[in-house]
Amino acid sequence: MDLAALVSELRSYSFEKEWFEFKENWLQPAQLGEYVSAISNSAAMLGRKHGYFVWGVSDEEGHELVGTSFDPDCEVNQEPLKHFLARQLEPSADFDFFEGDVGGKRVVVLRIGCARIAPTAFNGSRFIRIGSSKENLRRYPQREAALFGVLAHGVPTVENTPSERQNLSFSQLLVYYAAKGVKLNPETFETNLGLRMNDGRYNLLAQLLSDDSGMPIRVAIFTGKDKTSNMYSIREFGHQCLFYSLDEILRYGDVVNVMQADERDRVVERKDIPLFDEEAFREALVNAFVHNAWVDGNEPMVTVFSDRIEILSRGTLPPRQTMRGFFAGESVPVNRKLSEIFLQLHISEKTGRGVPRIVERCGRSSFEFRETSIVVTIPFTRVNGNVDEKGPVSAQKLSPSAKEKLHDRVLSAMRSDPNITKARLATLLDVSESSIDRAVAALKKAGAIERVGSNKSGHWHVIE
Repeated sequence: MDLAALVSELRSYSFEKEWFEFKENWLQPAQLGEYVSAISNSAAMLGRKHGYFVWGVSDEEGHELVGTSFDPDCEVNQEPLKHFLARQLEPSADFDFFEGDVGGKRVVVLRIGCARIAPTAFNGSRFIRIGSSKENLRRYPQREAALFGVLAHGVPTVENTPSERQNLSFSQLLVYYAAKGVKLNPETFETNLGLRMNDGRYNLLAQLLSDDSGMPIRVAIFTGKDKTSNMYSIREFGHQCLFYSLDEILRYGDVVNVMQADERDRVVERKDIPLFDEEAFREALVNAFVHNAWVDGNEPMVTVFSDRIEILSRGTLPPRQTMRGFFAGESVPVNRKLSEIFLQLHISEKTGRGVPRIVERCGRSSFEFRETSIVVTIPFTRVNGNVDEKGPVSAQKLSPSAKEKLHDRVLSAMRSDPNITKARLATLLDVSESSIDRAVAALKKAGAIERVGSNKSGHWHVIE
């Protein structure tokens, strides 16, 4: 085992996970045995081969290397610690001690094998990790049942988890494939795409790709820089084939991503600067869809603030992925079959360039690894000043080319949401309501749009 690489990887997490624990010189033999049980069971739940108990690293924020004087060869009541632990672990658990110098500090690592046949117990009791806490598994019957399920059938995936509904249809999926130039055989595509479990039931992957996925994916817009500010709007995309939800949110992103005329240091041509990096946004959103922990029943979420967009995906790095490998672009899919389908449709690539591209454009700090989710932050670039907390910046006089771009974005917004109001258009496109009034009037005059129904209860119709 590369001790230095392992400790570096564990320290790169913002906080302790269910499968590892940091201490300095701590030793309470009975509680250590309980930790072995808890980490072994948690590692199994997460699909990891091993968990770790590390001495010589602070469990405070920053996880500083502090070194340790802990002796793994010590005795407990004249019995070697290793024998003391092994004697009371049932079934027999695989564990080993490793020690060495890391960064000039002595470090000891207890590597703990995951539970395999039955939950690992110490002194007759089974334990589990909830966050960074060690708990008696008996107090959490749902987790206990889930652990037995994992040991019997493996870690839940979109392929081995049954769909909530079995009366699924796939008209949208067939049309989407056809639009990509791929014709699915109606009689065999369910088998070829892996949409059924061994017992014949539709799985969660089938539900995600069906005409009604039952997964509402929300885009929330706040007027300020955090969620204490007013929520301007919230839209739900979903309850349809996952690919269509993705496409709709990408189009909605185009509406939000207003082009700004940059007159600074102008010599001949004026530059048009987007509000945020379109490619970084697309890569982050596609990754969120592909690698989201759908089996937990939660969906990705997009949140727009006055200075940034946050794309949140549920879950953490997959078991075989390391932090170093993640940032290097080594792709380890969370949802293997779903990832293969995204590749087949050329929505994503197998080159693993997505994360490096985001880092190149937005920096490594744009990734935040929370306890149960990963958040990517795409910052806004403001050319003509900052947004105040009450709403968008005032519009400047628009050039002819800028007017055309504004008209295109108004049309895109109306296609996405026919019920959109002029006030909402002004906020989304970061212009004044008077600019929206002029744009709408021009589009009506050009025959590009029409208002169906009253101003209060009607909707926009974009004439293609």
